[in-house]
Amino acid sequence: MHFVSTRGGVPPTSLSGAMAAGAAADGGLFVPARLPRLESGAGRPAGTLAASAQAVLGPFFAGDVLEGQLEAICREAFSFPCPLLPMGTPQDWVLELFHGPTAAFKDFGARFLAACLRRLARPGEAPLTVLVATSGDTGSAVAAAFHRAPGVHVVLLYPDGRVSPRQAHQLGCFGDNVSALRVAGSFDDCQRMVKAAFADTQLREGRHLTSANSISLGRLLPQVAFHAHAAWTHGGPLNLVVPTGNLGDAVAAVWAREVGVPVGEIVLSTNANRVLADFFEGGPFRPRPSVSTLASAMDVGDPSNFERLRWTFPDDAVLRAQLTAVAVADADIQDTLRQGEGRHGHLFCPHTATAVHVLEGLRARGDRRPWAVCATAHPAKFETVVEPLVGHPVDVPASLAALLSRPAQAEALAADSQALRTWLLRRPGT
Repeated sequence: MHFVSTRGGVPPTSLSGAMAAGAAADGGLFVPARLPRLESGAGRPAGTLAASAQAVLGPFFAGDVLEGQLEAICREAFSFPCPLLPMGTPQDWVLELFHGPTAAFKDFGARFLAACLRRLARPGEAPLTVLVATSGDTGSAVAAAFHRAPGVHVVLLYPDGRVSPRQAHQLGCFGDNVSALRVAGSFDDCQRMVKAAFADTQLREGRHLTSANSISLGRLLPQVAFHAHAAWTHGGPLNLVVPTGNLGDAVAAVWAREVGVPVGEIVLSTNANRVLADFFEGGPFRPRPSVSTLASAMDVGDPSNFERLRWTFPDDAVLRAQLTAVAVADADIQDTLRQGEGRHGHLFCPHTATAVHVLEGLRARGDRRPWAVCATAHPAKFETVVEPLVGHPVDVPASLAALLSRPAQAEALAADSQALRTWLLRRPGT
């Protein structure tokens, strides 16, 4: 299996090479030269999430130096559950993806990437800098996965004031080999700065940069696994509502369906940042400055993984036939959070609430097929939004409470690519 850039400007490489590089040198994103297909009649693997991950990811690892270690990588990364639970209404399900160490779905991908890169490290290699732009959950998941890893320095960029207080605390509470930079701008500014760093050959090679955003295949591919496991657990075609900002989890759901997993229709739920909704309603793909919403981790105005969607379906008419996107206003998020416990028997985070609102719209229009909403984070991470609406405290998971008990600090940084370059070059080696 070979991997190429969405922009076609770099030679094909191995999966390990693509994961080590993070982003392609031509500014594109790595994709398989062709999407593999699961063997006909392979069926659902027995039992665990780790077994499902090995089954669906095996074809991507074919011929790679990590192929023989995939089983161990999956056991290490997928060591906590992602239960598919009923929502109290027939054919309504919630896929809880927040039972990892930082209470967000990003834990799966971050731990998988860390497990892979740890096995690819060679004695005497230059220290690795994992550079991450985060709208909230990615950064803490990556920090937890790489915390105190020898020969690795994690640098997190997040938009100051645009993540929840508990998310900000998580980002700054690790210390040691993790640096948190609070950027005076939006997530799109953070993402632009990270992309500029990867496009800077001197900086990329001199600091041995790699990515742990969903632009990295090592972060995106494991997300294919939990969609596959949910569909196989359900036992038949399962339709999905996927909350999305940067489109990583959306691409993972699409790729799961394309390789042969019984995933049915996929609907993307977004917030008031309408770039995806407008495109799938027939307009041009037009990135624009992001606006702040209650679902802050989805405040993205220029989703990077759209390049992977267009690589998967190069014709826009075909792409629009594969997916639907619905923008959800803050008022609807608030109503869904306020009513969710009574209507569905679950508390939701603001991002998951966008998906629940979309599902309620499908039901109101008479759709009776089985649907699962992807619950991306624990509601306790957004207590300042959720608790006033539900009228009671939200229990904090033990893993999150442990992180919140630690001191936290972050360094201020201008929303400027040169400022990040200067910071990286001044940083002592790991």
